Amino acid sequence: MSRIGKQPVNIPSGVEVKLDGDSLVFKKGSVQKSLDTKGNVVVKIEDGNIIFSPKSDERKDRAFWGTYRSLSQNIIVGLTEGFSKQLEINGVGYRAAVKGNTLELQLGFSHPVNYEFPKGLQVTVEKNLITIKGDDKQVVGQVAAEVRAFRPPEPYKGKGVKYSDEVIIRKAGKTAKK
Repeated sequence: MSRIGKQPVNIPSGVEVKLDGDSLVFKKGSVQKSLDTKGNVVVKIEDGNIIFSPKSDERKDRAFWGTYRSLSQNIIVGLTEGFSKQLEINGVGYRAAVKGNTLELQLGFSHPVNYEFPKGLQVTVEKNLITIKGDDKQVVGQVAAEVRAFRPPEPYKGKGVKYSDEVIIRKAGKTAKK
């Protein structure tokens, strides 16, 4: 039994959910998102809740059960609250700036790194903190991972781009011979 799959997804006020064949359509204001279940699960909308159940007792169908429940929960949270990730830049001369739809990073290379982020995301920079906000959890996480990958933090001085809640385990440097 899927502990996640058997929990119903609560539909908050202001969010409309319709079942269109095998896909769920979520709508809040002018923003519309859809989740195609491809017929892998049975979906019911009852009493302001979305209830998922496996199509059969096969292993594959039971795996999809929790997955589609989590994906629909993420869409609802994205439409109501949104998701955000914070990245921290550490290092002498390392800085970032937002220019239009591009994040310009200076990370110790001989040239600035220009990263064009997808539409629908809001990227802000304050001193050494980059904040990425959006309504799609997967896109926000992917953009944060791609920005971090330009210069991951190194273990000796901690220079690089890291998540704000990430802990860098420091190593001791070389010691001089006597």
